[in-house]
Amino acid sequence: MVIMGRRFNIAPTQKHPVIKLEEGKPVLKEMQWGLIPFFSKEPKMEFTTINAKAETLNSRPMWKRLLKDKRCLIPADGFYEWEKAGDAKKPWRFVLKNREPFLFAGLWDQWSDANQDLQTFTIITVPANPLVSKVHNRMPCILPQSAYEAWLREPRQDLLVPYPESEMEAYRVNPIVNSSKNEMEACIEPWK
Repeated sequence: MVIMGRRFNIAPTQKHPVIKLEEGKPVLKEMQWGLIPFFSKEPKMEFTTINAKAETLNSRPMWKRLLKDKRCLIPADGFYEWEKAGDAKKPWRFVLKNREPFLFAGLWDQWSDANQDLQTFTIITVPANPLVSKVHNRMPCILPQSAYEAWLREPRQDLLVPYPESEMEAYRVNPIVNSSKNEMEACIEPWK
């Protein structure tokens, strides 16, 4: 099932496909990036909820509840981080060396009122591996294919580790990715 076409520059508050369990089976659903917890008074991000640190999932009540029952997988084929260079920010794209798509570990929740049900998600982050740490101190948790089913079915925090540097590579990309309005293939092309 395909919910939407290929994307090149997804930003928080935008919709993205997410895999979660429903009645014990993996299903693909479109959700909004930026978790809005069920207890929020309004459907807006009141907290910094686009990412959740793996190290705090059991110590923060909001994450602990979701870790138990609302784990998900977020499909991607790369991610961006920005290198600070004086006042400028240089964007880098991180991919697997084999250029295959992969899945991030995530958590999801549903916010509801009388008028709508809104499903949202957050991406779990881990300390950066040596490749990513040249640009940023954290990275999204990329799961190996062998861990996809396990993450959906159990709160396996042992799976939340940096992806091996040896299986990844990075390259500079066009600064047009600094604006989420730019949604084109040029966003992922190498830039000098």
